[in-house]
Amino acid sequence: MRFRDVLLISVTVLAVGQTLPAWAEPSSAPGQPALDQVIEQYIRSHPEVIEQALQSLEVKRQRDGKLRVRQAIATHQEELLQDPASPVSGNLNGDVTVIEFFDYRCGYCKRVAGAVMQLQKDDPSVRVVYKDFPILGEVSVFGARAALAAREQGKHQAFHEAMLASEIELTKEVVLAIAQRVGLDVKKLEVDLNAPGWETAIDRNYTLANLLGISGTPGFVIGSEVYPGALELAGLKALVAKARTKR
Repeated sequence: MRFRDVLLISVTVLAVGQTLPAWAEPSSAPGQPALDQVIEQYIRSHPEVIEQALQSLEVKRQRDGKLRVRQAIATHQEELLQDPASPVSGNLNGDVTVIEFFDYRCGYCKRVAGAVMQLQKDDPSVRVVYKDFPILGEVSVFGARAALAAREQGKHQAFHEAMLASEIELTKEVVLAIAQRVGLDVKKLEVDLNAPGWETAIDRNYTLANLLGISGTPGFVIGSEVYPGALELAGLKALVAKARTKR
Protein backbone atom coordinates (compact mmCIF):
# COMPACT_ATOMS: atom_id res chain seq x y z
CA MET A 1 0.00 0.00 0.00
CA ARG A 2 1.42 3.37 -0.99
CA PHE A 3 2.30 5.97 1.66
CA ARG A 4 -0.31 8.37 0.28
CA ASP A 5 -3.02 5.68 0.56
CA VAL A 6 -2.04 4.97 4.16
CA LEU A 7 -2.14 8.67 4.91
CA LEU A 8 -5.57 9.13 3.32
CA ILE A 9 -7.01 6.25 5.30
CA SER A 10 -5.45 7.51 8.52
CA VAL A 11 -6.74 11.07 8.05
CA THR A 12 -10.22 9.81 7.14
CA VAL A 13 -10.45 7.57 10.17
CA LEU A 14 -9.16 10.26 12.51
CA ALA A 15 -11.59 12.79 11.04
CA VAL A 16 -14.54 10.79 12.32
CA GLY A 17 -12.96 9.88 15.62
CA GLN A 18 -12.55 6.19 14.86
CA THR A 19 -9.72 3.93 15.94
CA LEU A 20 -6.90 3.53 13.47
CA PRO A 21 -6.18 0.04 12.17
CA ALA A 22 -3.28 -1.69 13.88
CA TRP A 23 -0.90 -1.09 11.01
CA ALA A 24 -1.56 2.67 11.17
CA GLU A 25 -1.50 3.10 14.95
CA PRO A 26 1.29 5.26 16.36
CA SER A 27 3.77 3.22 18.36
CA SER A 28 6.91 3.66 20.37
CA ALA A 29 8.87 1.59 17.88
CA PRO A 30 12.28 2.92 16.81
CA GLY A 31 11.92 5.40 14.01
CA GLN A 32 8.30 6.27 14.88
CA PRO A 33 9.04 9.92 15.77
CA ALA A 34 10.74 10.36 12.42
CA LEU A 35 7.73 8.82 10.65
CA ASP A 36 5.42 11.13 12.57
CA GLN A 37 7.45 14.09 11.36
CA VAL A 38 7.27 12.87 7.79
CA ILE A 39 3.47 12.55 8.01
CA GLU A 40 3.12 15.97 9.61
CA GLN A 41 5.35 17.56 7.00
CA TYR A 42 3.46 15.84 4.19
CA ILE A 43 0.12 17.16 5.48
CA ARG A 44 1.56 20.66 5.83
CA SER A 45 2.89 20.50 2.29
CA HIS A 46 -0.26 18.86 0.89
CA PRO A 47 -3.25 20.14 2.92
CA GLU A 48 -5.53 18.99 0.10
CA VAL A 49 -5.11 15.45 1.40
CA ILE A 50 -7.44 16.29 4.29
CA GLU A 51 -10.11 17.58 1.89
CA GLN A 52 -9.72 14.47 -0.24
CA ALA A 53 -10.11 12.27 2.81
CA LEU A 54 -13.28 14.07 3.88
CA GLN A 55 -14.65 13.85 0.35
CA SER A 56 -14.00 10.12 0.34
CA LEU A 57 -15.76 9.86 3.67
CA GLU A 58 -18.79 11.75 2.35
CA VAL A 59 -19.00 9.50 -0.72
CA LYS A 60 -18.94 6.45 1.56
CA ARG A 61 -21.63 7.91 3.80
CA GLN A 62 -23.89 8.62 0.83
CA ARG A 63 -23.32 5.15 -0.60
CA ASP A 64 -24.04 3.50 2.75
CA GLY A 65 -27.11 5.70 3.24
CA LYS A 66 -28.57 4.71 -0.15
CA LEU A 67 -27.97 1.06 0.66
CA ARG A 68 -29.78 1.39 4.00
CA VAL A 69 -32.73 3.10 2.28
CA ARG A 70 -32.98 0.39 -0.37
CA GLN A 71 -32.91 -2.27 2.31
CA ALA A 72 -35.63 -0.45 4.26
CA ILE A 73 -37.80 -0.16 1.16
CA ALA A 74 -37.39 -3.87 0.45
CA THR A 75 -38.16 -4.79 4.07
CA HIS A 76 -41.25 -2.59 4.37
CA GLN A 77 -42.94 -3.21 1.02
CA GLU A 78 -46.21 -4.22 2.65
CA GLU A 79 -46.50 -1.06 4.74
CA LEU A 80 -45.48 1.14 1.84
CA LEU A 81 -47.67 -0.39 -0.83
CA GLN A 82 -50.60 -2.09 0.89
CA ASP A 83 -51.44 -0.19 4.09
CA PRO A 84 -55.26 -0.10 4.02
CA ALA A 85 -55.21 3.27 5.80
CA SER A 86 -53.22 4.92 2.99
CA PRO A 87 -55.41 6.38 0.22
CA VAL A 88 -54.68 5.26 -3.34
CA SER A 89 -55.46 6.82 -6.71
CA GLY A 90 -54.69 6.15 -10.35
CA ASN A 91 -54.61 2.58 -11.59
CA LEU A 92 -55.18 0.43 -8.50
CA ASN A 93 -53.43 -2.44 -10.30
CA GLY A 94 -50.72 -0.29 -11.86
CA ASP A 95 -47.32 -1.71 -12.66
CA VAL A 96 -45.43 1.14 -10.96
CA THR A 97 -46.39 2.77 -7.67
CA VAL A 98 -45.49 6.33 -6.74
CA ILE A 99 -45.59 6.82 -2.97
CA GLU A 100 -45.80 10.41 -1.76
CA PHE A 101 -45.14 11.60 1.79
CA PHE A 102 -46.76 15.02 2.07
CA ASP A 103 -48.22 17.72 4.30
CA TYR A 104 -51.29 19.75 3.33
CA ARG A 105 -49.65 22.97 4.56
CA CYS A 106 -46.45 22.38 2.60
CA GLY A 107 -45.99 24.87 -0.23
CA TYR A 108 -43.81 22.46 -2.19
CA CYS A 109 -46.48 19.75 -1.88
CA LYS A 110 -49.00 22.18 -3.31
CA ARG A 111 -46.60 22.96 -6.14
CA VAL A 112 -46.10 19.30 -7.05
CA ALA A 113 -49.76 18.30 -6.69
CA GLY A 114 -50.61 19.24 -10.27
CA ALA A 115 -47.73 17.15 -11.60
CA VAL A 116 -48.84 14.12 -9.59
CA MET A 117 -52.38 14.46 -10.93
CA GLN A 118 -51.20 14.96 -14.51
CA LEU A 119 -48.89 11.96 -14.25
CA GLN A 120 -51.89 9.74 -13.57
CA LYS A 121 -53.73 11.16 -16.57
CA ASP A 122 -50.76 10.75 -18.89
CA ASP A 123 -49.75 7.30 -17.65
CA PRO A 124 -52.73 5.01 -17.06
CA SER A 125 -50.48 2.32 -15.57
CA VAL A 126 -49.34 4.40 -12.58
CA ARG A 127 -50.64 3.83 -9.07
CA VAL A 128 -50.23 6.55 -6.41
CA VAL A 129 -50.20 5.94 -2.65
CA TYR A 130 -50.62 8.94 -0.36
CA LYS A 131 -48.75 8.90 2.96
CA ASP A 132 -50.00 11.69 5.21
CA PHE A 133 -46.88 13.05 6.89
CA PRO A 134 -48.00 16.15 8.83
CA ILE A 135 -44.86 17.85 10.10
CA LEU A 136 -45.88 21.51 10.04
CA GLY A 137 -47.91 21.73 13.22
CA GLU A 138 -51.31 21.06 14.69
CA VAL A 139 -53.28 22.25 11.68
CA SER A 140 -51.32 19.86 9.45
CA VAL A 141 -52.29 16.98 11.73
CA PHE A 142 -55.92 18.15 11.72
CA GLY A 143 -55.92 18.32 7.92
CA ALA A 144 -54.41 14.85 7.61
CA ARG A 145 -56.95 13.32 9.98
CA ALA A 146 -59.80 15.09 8.18
CA ALA A 147 -58.60 13.87 4.77
CA LEU A 148 -58.28 10.28 5.98
CA ALA A 149 -61.70 10.47 7.62
CA ALA A 150 -63.20 11.75 4.35
CA ARG A 151 -62.74 8.21 3.03
CA GLU A 152 -65.71 7.25 5.21
CA GLN A 153 -67.85 9.35 2.88
CA GLY A 154 -66.05 8.39 -0.33
CA LYS A 155 -64.72 11.90 -0.82
CA HIS A 156 -61.02 11.61 -0.06
CA GLN A 157 -59.66 12.37 -3.52
CA ALA A 158 -61.81 15.46 -4.07
CA PHE A 159 -61.00 16.74 -0.58
CA HIS A 160 -57.30 15.95 -0.98
CA GLU A 161 -57.04 17.84 -4.26
CA ALA A 162 -59.04 20.79 -2.95
CA MET A 163 -56.85 21.22 0.13
CA LEU A 164 -53.66 21.11 -1.91
CA ALA A 165 -55.15 23.56 -4.40
CA SER A 166 -56.17 26.03 -1.68
CA GLU A 167 -54.33 29.34 -1.87
CA ILE A 168 -55.61 30.30 1.56
CA GLU A 169 -53.48 29.45 4.60
CA LEU A 170 -55.02 26.35 6.12
CA THR A 171 -56.64 26.62 9.53
CA LYS A 172 -59.09 24.19 11.10
CA GLU A 173 -61.92 26.46 9.95
CA VAL A 174 -60.58 26.59 6.39
CA VAL A 175 -60.19 22.80 6.31
CA LEU A 176 -63.83 22.35 7.32
CA ALA A 177 -64.96 24.99 4.83
CA ILE A 178 -63.19 23.11 2.03
CA ALA A 179 -64.79 19.89 3.24
CA GLN A 180 -68.22 21.47 2.95
CA ARG A 181 -67.42 22.83 -0.50
CA VAL A 182 -66.54 19.38 -1.87
CA GLY A 183 -69.78 17.91 -0.52
CA LEU A 184 -68.72 16.32 2.75
CA ASP A 185 -71.07 16.11 5.70
CA VAL A 186 -69.01 18.30 8.02
CA LYS A 187 -70.68 17.20 11.24
CA LYS A 188 -70.01 13.56 10.42
CA LEU A 189 -66.46 14.43 9.37
CA GLU A 190 -65.77 16.13 12.70
CA VAL A 191 -66.82 12.95 14.49
CA ASP A 192 -64.97 10.61 12.15
CA LEU A 193 -61.66 12.48 12.20
CA ASN A 194 -61.34 11.86 15.93
CA ALA A 195 -61.29 8.09 15.49
CA PRO A 196 -58.03 6.76 17.01
CA GLY A 197 -57.25 4.71 13.91
CA TRP A 198 -56.19 7.80 11.95
CA GLU A 199 -53.60 8.75 14.54
CA THR A 200 -52.24 5.22 14.40
CA ALA A 201 -52.03 5.39 10.60
CA ILE A 202 -50.16 8.71 10.72
CA ASP A 203 -47.77 7.32 13.33
CA ARG A 204 -46.97 4.44 10.96
CA ASN A 205 -46.12 7.00 8.29
CA TYR A 206 -43.81 8.84 10.70
CA THR A 207 -42.02 5.56 11.41
CA LEU A 208 -41.67 4.72 7.72
CA ALA A 209 -40.39 8.20 6.90
CA ASN A 210 -37.76 7.90 9.61
CA LEU A 211 -36.62 4.53 8.30
CA LEU A 212 -36.35 5.94 4.78
CA GLY A 213 -34.53 9.11 5.81
CA ILE A 214 -37.44 11.35 4.79
CA SER A 215 -37.47 14.41 7.02
CA GLY A 216 -39.24 16.96 4.82
CA THR A 217 -42.08 17.15 2.34
CA PRO A 218 -42.72 16.15 -0.28
CA GLY A 219 -40.78 12.91 -0.37
CA PHE A 220 -41.33 10.26 -3.03
CA VAL A 221 -40.60 6.56 -3.08
CA ILE A 222 -40.49 5.17 -6.61
CA GLY A 223 -39.11 1.71 -7.20
CA SER A 224 -36.24 1.13 -4.79
CA GLU A 225 -35.26 4.77 -4.34
CA VAL A 226 -36.30 7.82 -2.30
CA TYR A 227 -36.51 11.18 -4.07
CA PRO A 228 -36.94 14.27 -1.88
CA GLY A 229 -38.37 17.56 -3.05
CA ALA A 230 -40.93 18.95 -5.45
CA LEU A 231 -40.40 16.98 -8.66
CA GLU A 232 -41.57 18.34 -11.99
CA LEU A 233 -43.85 16.28 -14.23
CA ALA A 234 -40.98 15.37 -16.57
CA GLY A 235 -38.92 14.22 -13.61
CA LEU A 236 -41.72 12.06 -12.26
CA LYS A 237 -42.24 10.47 -15.66
CA ALA A 238 -38.53 9.73 -15.98
CA LEU A 239 -38.40 8.10 -12.55
CA VAL A 240 -41.47 6.01 -13.28
CA ALA A 241 -39.91 4.87 -16.56
CA LYS A 242 -36.70 4.00 -14.71
CA ALA A 243 -38.61 1.96 -12.13
CA ARG A 244 -40.54 0.22 -14.89
CA THR A 245 -37.34 -0.97 -16.59
CA LYS A 246 -36.15 -2.55 -13.33
CA ARG A 247 -39.26 -4.60 -12.73
